Amino acid sequence: MNLSKAYKRLAMILMPALLLFTTGCTRNIIVLDPKGPIAEQQRDLMMVSLALCSIVIVPVLIMTAVIVWRYRDRKGRKAAYTPEWEHSTKLEAIWWGVPIAVILTLGVITVQATYTLEPSRPLESDQKPLTVQVTSLNWKWLFQYPEQGIATVNELKIPQGVPIRFEITADSPMNSFWIPQLGGQMYAMSGMAMTLYLQANEPGTYWGSGANFTGTHFADMYFDVEAVSQEEFDRWAEEIRSSSPALTLEGYKRLAEPSVSQKQSFSSFPEGLFEMSVTKYAASHNHGLSWEEAKRFELEETAAGQ
Repeated sequence: MNLSKAYKRLAMILMPALLLFTTGCTRNIIVLDPKGPIAEQQRDLMMVSLALCSIVIVPVLIMTAVIVWRYRDRKGRKAAYTPEWEHSTKLEAIWWGVPIAVILTLGVITVQATYTLEPSRPLESDQKPLTVQVTSLNWKWLFQYPEQGIATVNELKIPQGVPIRFEITADSPMNSFWIPQLGGQMYAMSGMAMTLYLQANEPGTYWGSGANFTGTHFADMYFDVEAVSQEEFDRWAEEIRSSSPALTLEGYKRLAEPSVSQKQSFSSFPEGLFEMSVTKYAASHNHGLSWEEAKRFELEETAAGQ
């Protein structure tokens, strides 16, 4: 069915308005709702970059629409016809100079942000950082709290206002640890221990997930991050120590097998378990030993060093 010219013009007007309206009504854009200092700086960087890019993009889009409309083929067209025109120093300076200035500005801002937001750079705070060791398993997350001596599966609780030092590795295919409202993602890789500092500025429950494809149930690798007061965090850790079972080496081996898991908690875990996970596939370290033998060898090395 052919639409009249009036309908076509109405569609041209309403389509951009509809896009702006639907975009504005999207409430749950969590990366734009930061709850920590790192996420706030990353949000600001995105906004500044968007504003700078708009200096070039918006005029180009507007000019494109104006040119298409003004120079369209129709009777009685009044647009000037200048076939001999070929150069304008003023226009050349504008459409080369403005993008160059924008790129240089973006470059300076990006270099500064890259240094400021280095993931392993400790956050400035009066509070002592809390260490959480994160291990990506198929298809679940294991969180170890070495200072509290506890471990959890698919449950991450942190004290509000305290810097969190995440040590991240994988005992499975490479994944990506991501809590959008607290900061950017960090890869979890076997044989490596990555460091990521994050902090929750206010209490609440935030969404966390694996942001990498790791097989059949990769979409189940999500978890809640609950930021609570220091007193509530201490009570939670004490409750786990007093009421949850211990995580043994055999239990960890079963946990590492590909499977989907609900939330679990453990009152203790083997000493050096995270380090063992990091070096599990390092032939130069394990020398072909079984997992139990390699663990015993590592503990003997540690004792000898003391």
